[in-house]
Amino acid sequence: MTKLRKYFPHLAGLVFSSIFGFSFLFTKEGLELMSPFHLLGFRFAIAFISLSILRITGIININLKGKNLKKLILLAFFQPGIYFICETTGMLYTTSSEAGMMIALIPVAVTILAALILNEKPTFIQSIFVGLSVGGAFFIIFNRGAAPIASNYFGLLLLGGAVIAAGFYNIISRQLSLEFRPVEITYVMMGFGALIFNIIAIYRKNFELSNYFDLLLEKDVLISVIYLGVFSSVVAFFMMNYTLSKITAAESAVFANLTTVVSIIAGVVFRNEPFFKFQVVGAVLIIIGVWGTNYFGRPVVEKGEEIYEKV
Repeated sequence: MTKLRKYFPHLAGLVFSSIFGFSFLFTKEGLELMSPFHLLGFRFAIAFISLSILRITGIININLKGKNLKKLILLAFFQPGIYFICETTGMLYTTSSEAGMMIALIPVAVTILAALILNEKPTFIQSIFVGLSVGGAFFIIFNRGAAPIASNYFGLLLLGGAVIAAGFYNIISRQLSLEFRPVEITYVMMGFGALIFNIIAIYRKNFELSNYFDLLLEKDVLISVIYLGVFSSVVAFFMMNYTLSKITAAESAVFANLTTVVSIIAGVVFRNEPFFKFQVVGAVLIIIGVWGTNYFGRPVVEKGEEIYEKV
């Protein structure tokens, strides 16, 4: 059993990367049944309730007294705020496979923003891999018009906004990690998302609450919301933090790449989404670029990468 224990972090990595990979599929399914804000409201409400139950039962400990809550709210503004608005709305206009490929660019965005804001200059070889990933994304965007089902580029633009928002989230979270534990940051993020997204969803329904929760009576809606709220936002979070506490950021980049692969396979297999040759080329460039960006990063950048949390 002791010998097998060394493989636990990698097993946990396989679990959380698979959960995150399938989250794009369930988001896409949910968007076919309800509006983006309705879906987000339910998702974060369930996630917040789940974490609150864990807090009440003593499984997790949350202590926010005397801490910098203003900056924590700013972080929540970027993620889940801007990030999930852009990601979920963007998926109305793209496939789950494309969403997985675009979101894979987050570590690259973090590296670029860290260089611009924190003056953490990437190494020369790291810059090459950053360019490779960005090139892969643009290759997909510029060739999208050749696809028989090409829709407008608004969805990809929104997903790009989500990537940038996640990059800012990572930068801010580096500073907050000195004061808050990851579970405390996540708890506030889930509460912020539950409050904001439900307010927006209720406002868009002209404050009519009589049938607001009726959608939860539909099996397919409930499945999507539970998966996104419990598995993707709670279970995968704990698995990810366990993995990152046991292995290096460079090693964890492999699991980030696996998330992209799973999202592509899930979209093609379960939703019969088309996957074109130019997307294969773009996906390979993105995956190699993300891996190289992490693997050849400076120690200070790697440390920052460990703080990144995908919810």
